[in-house]
Amino acid sequence: MPQSATTAAARTGGQILVQQLIVHGVQQLFCVPGESYLAVLDALHDASIAVTVCRQEGGAAMMAEAQGKLTGRPGICFVTRGPGVTNASAGIHIAHQDSTPLIVFVGQVARGALRREAFQELDYQAVFGTMAKWVVQIDDARRVPELVSRAFHVATSGRPGPVVVALPEDMLSDAVQAADALPYTVPETYPGAPALQELAARLQAAERPVAIVGGSRWSEQAVRDLTAFASAWQLPVYCSFRRQMLFPASHDSYAGDLGLGVNPKLLARIRASDLVLVLGGRLSEIPSQGYELFGIPTPAQPLVHVHADADELGRLYRPAQAIHATPQAMAAALASMLPTAPVRWAAHTEAAHAEYLAWSDPAPIRIPGPLQMGAVMQHLREVLPADAIFCNGAGNFATWVHRFWPFTAYGGQLAPTSGSMGYGLPAGVGAKRLWREREVVVFAGDGDFLMHGQEFATAVQYGLPIIVVLLDNAMYGTIRMHQEREYPGRISATQLKNPDFCAYARAFGGHGERVERTEDFAPALARARASGLPAVLHCLLDPQAITPTGTLDGIRGAALERMRGASA
Repeated sequence: MPQSATTAAARTGGQILVQQLIVHGVQQLFCVPGESYLAVLDALHDASIAVTVCRQEGGAAMMAEAQGKLTGRPGICFVTRGPGVTNASAGIHIAHQDSTPLIVFVGQVARGALRREAFQELDYQAVFGTMAKWVVQIDDARRVPELVSRAFHVATSGRPGPVVVALPEDMLSDAVQAADALPYTVPETYPGAPALQELAARLQAAERPVAIVGGSRWSEQAVRDLTAFASAWQLPVYCSFRRQMLFPASHDSYAGDLGLGVNPKLLARIRASDLVLVLGGRLSEIPSQGYELFGIPTPAQPLVHVHADADELGRLYRPAQAIHATPQAMAAALASMLPTAPVRWAAHTEAAHAEYLAWSDPAPIRIPGPLQMGAVMQHLREVLPADAIFCNGAGNFATWVHRFWPFTAYGGQLAPTSGSMGYGLPAGVGAKRLWREREVVVFAGDGDFLMHGQEFATAVQYGLPIIVVLLDNAMYGTIRMHQEREYPGRISATQLKNPDFCAYARAFGGHGERVERTEDFAPALARARASGLPAVLHCLLDPQAITPTGTLDGIRGAALERMRGASA
């Protein structure tokens, strides 16, 4: 439609806003409705955008964040003012720490009532100023195209992140003339030839180089390009915390991930390296192992840091070489950069991959109780498609996925680097709403699941047959583990009395199965997949099985022994 036609008649602020979403390519959004943005809801009635109505704003924001993570385009979420947006803050924080493009539109009180502490009024700049990349309130409907366009650009440029846009309810009802903006574009920053030549020289001179990949602004093509580069250079590649979808685990160069409970042999290899190429990530607390893996500000190993945001280069670590480039542009350049002489570290890479294979093999794992999660993971590896999307929140249960599922497909992982509980279920809904053809598996703990368990109703409402593998050990397991380590035997505030999660699933209209023994799991999974319904597999774990290789009694005993030694 010619731009002149868009200004032929006056439109409400709500209509203009919805048209801007369409201009910028939005096809889906997530919301919990509120009277503060009724004009937007009315405009959506006739729009081509698919609206997913959620049960809690935190779940809505996490669904939108999950789509932003999978596509690189801003996830879109609408919530109402005050309690609505504070509920959504968990999703905003995830987008911040995970560098995910997300735009949260939030209703605001009428302009004439501002700064009177009106009903549900908040100062969004004050509340979200340290959590979002940008916070803006649109007071003039004529500026909706301008400021929404800027929101898309800010959310996706440099290091992506969340943007909060406040919408006074009376502004959304104003009828004005305003021309639509042009569709947003994301600028790519490319590495220069001198930088690539320097990197090639550093690699060629190294004896034990490693690469660590992470962050956002990747794509399926970028992963293919990175894989080609790793193949040409026989370079060992490690994935950052919860970024395992950035390199195929089946590749001979894959050496594991820098997460929680990491393989000690992996850490030893990185510490012994003589060149570290960090591509796209920030080396934050978890992948840096509590900021102990590399010296701050000067790492012991020469560091080449590549990042899309210049402000991240040298922020914590002083690199020997800083390259300001996006992962997609850098990976494309690396794919055509070939070694000029045989590399000297082929045996090192082969050994690192072998160590990963041994570490990630679930077959020898034995835990207390009749349900053996090693066997469960082995079965999932045998029957699920390689491009299945695994989603999880926070808790010790996530170790079973991160350590034992071989991620080989881009877009196969949704997990919060922020460590936010309750993320897995809404992320699974967001993923299945986006890509119905992909199989989606949610791993959740009992405490984790009930953070946003009500979004199972959303899965049922939209006919999204996700599979929830719910591991129930009747406690907040991660906290209990740390409690036993620091205050052995003094159990406080970590025990849970749980519902019948099978009945819970059925009450919403889904499928539920109870799994108490290893031999129960395979047939239960088969029935859940065949049901065509959202399903919960309620897996009862022995509380002692706190990690794949440790027990609560073992942790408590080690802590008591340590205390006895300290007092001797």
